[in-house]
Amino acid sequence: MPAKAYAQEPSSGPGQLYAQSAVLMDGDSGRVLFEKNGYEQRPMASTTKIMTLIVTLENANLDEVVTVSDYAASMPDVQLGIRAGEQFRLEDLLYSLMLESHNDSAVAVAEHVGGSVEGFAALMNAKARDIGCYDTYFITPNGLDAEDENGVHSTTAADLARTLRYCICQSPMKEEFLKITRTNAYSFSDAEGLRSFTVGNKNAFLGMMEGALSGKTGFTNNAGYCYVGALERDGRTFIVALLACGWPNNRSYKWSDTRKLMSYGLEHYQYQSVWQDVLPEKIVVKNGIPESGDLAEQAYTGLQLAKEEPDLKLLMAEGEEVEVRAELPEAVTAPVEPGTVVGSVCYYLNGTAVKAYPVEVADRAAAVDIRWCFFRAAEKFLL
Repeated sequence: MPAKAYAQEPSSGPGQLYAQSAVLMDGDSGRVLFEKNGYEQRPMASTTKIMTLIVTLENANLDEVVTVSDYAASMPDVQLGIRAGEQFRLEDLLYSLMLESHNDSAVAVAEHVGGSVEGFAALMNAKARDIGCYDTYFITPNGLDAEDENGVHSTTAADLARTLRYCICQSPMKEEFLKITRTNAYSFSDAEGLRSFTVGNKNAFLGMMEGALSGKTGFTNNAGYCYVGALERDGRTFIVALLACGWPNNRSYKWSDTRKLMSYGLEHYQYQSVWQDVLPEKIVVKNGIPESGDLAEQAYTGLQLAKEEPDLKLLMAEGEEVEVRAELPEAVTAPVEPGTVVGSVCYYLNGTAVKAYPVEVADRAAAVDIRWCFFRAAEKFLL
């Protein structure tokens, strides 16, 4: 499990926040630019549904037909009002899930994709581990407060931001995720065409700031108001995650904090060119054949980056400095073939690795063996 990387809070900072836990993240690198109790576990309410959506998109066909169970239909508000036995296209329920945060739709989707709520929660937790969210635990697909023998339904602001980053930047289904979460309104019917529904997007942030990309609200009595959202402007992507951001009647606190953190990121962070050539040209090869053929000399092989990016740019604040390290062994052992990865060049900001390039062997390095020794001896004898 990787160590947690804590952001150094700039002295200026974004100012006082209402949220008890908050994170501002660079969507490109995943680096936490600012955090306030960003690694404390808290319930996250319906922000859970971003994971419900991406797990569904990655594990099911949107044209599949979902049959509503008694349990799904019994979910408390907020509800679409689906009835036990009714059938819906999976895609239609996903719009209900994300635009109006319907709890009954979430359970219907989960039971269809995972076989049960518990089976779907297992998929959610597996995905959380896959993307590096080690302080997150899912029990429900809708985010209602829950606890079992393994823990409490909860996450951290850092993990919540990391989850949205995966959904919009890294998942093979990112375009489908963005399409659904950015839709303003959506109409559909049940499979038999007996009842019609229209759902409207409740994510007010989409109309608050230029470049708003996606996001999800949440609220329970235990979690308070929660939000996770993303913004893209001038080639920069910022993600904000807020947990416990007020309780009734403070619904607007999450929008105030989101705007403040996004504005802080836009004002203080710009891309800077940071490329440095720190890679040595060669590395020692143990038991290798020297270029001269003289075993009294040391054998070497050339090194190269698997991918060169001499115009590398990182999102940085004024005064931040990048540290570049060539992380290589002292030597490699023959035989080695071109393309063999032997180390990396890593770029660090505030101790957090934000970019890494594999280092590979450029030339073949043969090993000294009995066959080579025999031919060398024969060559000397003939000379």
